[in-house]
Amino acid sequence: MNRKKIILEIGFLILLLIGTIIILNRQPPFRTDDGMIFGTMYQITYQSNKELKNQIEEELKKVDFSLSPFNKKSVITKVNQNQDVPLDTMFTHVFNLAQKVSQNTNGAFDITVAPLVNAWGFGFKHDITPDSTAIDSLKTFIGYKKVRLENGKVIKDDPRIMLDCSAIAKGYGVDIVAGFLDSKGIQNYMVNIGGEIVVKGKNPKMNNWHIGINKPEEDSLSISQDIETVLSLTNKGMATSGNYRNFYYKGGKRYAHTIDPRSGYPVQHSILSATVLANDCATADAYATSFMVMGLDSAMNFCREHPEIDAYFICAGEGDKFDLQYTEGMSRYLVKKKY
Repeated sequence: MNRKKIILEIGFLILLLIGTIIILNRQPPFRTDDGMIFGTMYQITYQSNKELKNQIEEELKKVDFSLSPFNKKSVITKVNQNQDVPLDTMFTHVFNLAQKVSQNTNGAFDITVAPLVNAWGFGFKHDITPDSTAIDSLKTFIGYKKVRLENGKVIKDDPRIMLDCSAIAKGYGVDIVAGFLDSKGIQNYMVNIGGEIVVKGKNPKMNNWHIGINKPEEDSLSISQDIETVLSLTNKGMATSGNYRNFYYKGGKRYAHTIDPRSGYPVQHSILSATVLANDCATADAYATSFMVMGLDSAMNFCREHPEIDAYFICAGEGDKFDLQYTEGMSRYLVKKKY
């Protein structure tokens, strides 16, 4: 073998090695999938060499088939119809988590609230404003302590009890997609379903994910997207609940979508929106609703006793101003920039 040929072969090997190193060091691209699910928009950004939209939507359909009361074939629909239906793991997980949050909040969160929601016109139908007699009648079969799981079955104290997981199921759907992405070895992603969010790792700029909290403006069509503040997050679940978008006026009075299961009436608190951070989105989703029911003082006290939960509250202030309140732990996530 002559010297020239040896040099050429060495050069080829060097180029091959360089090419291999480049391929190994090349980062997968970030992709963004979007669409509709649970009656709202979803947007999922993730770093992967593979397009996963179809598989992601299959996971979301599983959640819909388990927990959507608008799906006539779903598990929760059959439970509400008192059919003898086998419970899947999704339904069981969400039911148990909901009961835990109900216990922790002394009933401020309650998945048996559906008849009250319907009566006030926010659920499956619009009805006349209920009077005190109607509310008292409905409350006889409202209460998380009146329903339980036994031997894989839902046991109700009253067959008229209906379950409504709308204040936790969307967050759970986010967790399901996050778990799916984890199973594919994806380390950087953001899952957003209607404002309920899980972020992991880094964004496309290799920074923490920046998530905005909208200003609470009377905007029933969700047209306005003005930002009040921005959070810098990674490896967190986030959910926001507010009574400023879902409401209607009757007799000159505004009725909020947040119903207190204990009183049977819409809440009348200063909180306009509650944003909660937790280790998973379903938990954040449930507590965001709970805090809207509990009011500012009780919610802040709860967070002090549960430091694993952080919250940011936008409350009605003087005139057109907002009163901003947040937990001590939340301050570490605030982006120090005016938006």
